[in-house]
Amino acid sequence: MIATSTRLPINLQFCHSTPKFLPQKPSFITHPLIKNNLNSNHIHHQEKPSCRSHRFRAFTVKASSMASSTETETKALSVLFVCLGNICRSPAAEGVFKDVVLKRGLDSKFNIDSAGTINYHEGNPADPRMRAASKRRGIEITSISRPIRASDFRDFDIILAMDKQNREDILEAFTRWKSREKLPDDAAKKVKLMCSYCKKHEESEVPDPYYGGPQGFEKVLDLLEDACESLLDSIVAENSGILSS
Repeated sequence: MIATSTRLPINLQFCHSTPKFLPQKPSFITHPLIKNNLNSNHIHHQEKPSCRSHRFRAFTVKASSMASSTETETKALSVLFVCLGNICRSPAAEGVFKDVVLKRGLDSKFNIDSAGTINYHEGNPADPRMRAASKRRGIEITSISRPIRASDFRDFDIILAMDKQNREDILEAFTRWKSREKLPDDAAKKVKLMCSYCKKHEESEVPDPYYGGPQGFEKVLDLLEDACESLLDSIVAENSGILSS
């Protein structure tokens, strides 16, 4: 269960549409600007769609639960991409990485998913502009937004944050959940910056394209394609035994 708090991320330069106040399931992130807006008469409330918050978009074929106890299953490598609302950057990263993995014939070896540090878009599909930009490159984005969970620190081998604020929020959540959820002490080491894997670009963060024009979405995809190729190279080099089995 996500811990509740009254604090929000420091900056709001990122997305998105006016946040929804969910008292029964608040985000662990708060912000004075959003908090003030919640008391405004100008908030646009949308009906919250049915959510699949516990979905796990696995990109691998799991062994049947009826398999023999003597039959062993090779552990899939699990990769989670995280941005703020999980409707632009992280769904695109999930789609791009799946495409790269598939083209190398390694799709049965990976679990690939994405999440957000806030739950304001939970249950929503990715931004249509992001989906359209990705589709023009032959990449389909089918993810449904969901917030990061404590179990993600156990389930995933690496967690990729799109920007530095996302990384801080992820680590803050880990600190909050660590004792209560009995998370491994070294789980925080799984959190990396997406752009740390870029080889062709010098940017240190994947910019949020939500309030920009079409060029912003193209820029995001350029960075992600660069980073995902290098990310897979790194994973393959470090896990050659698993991937060759």
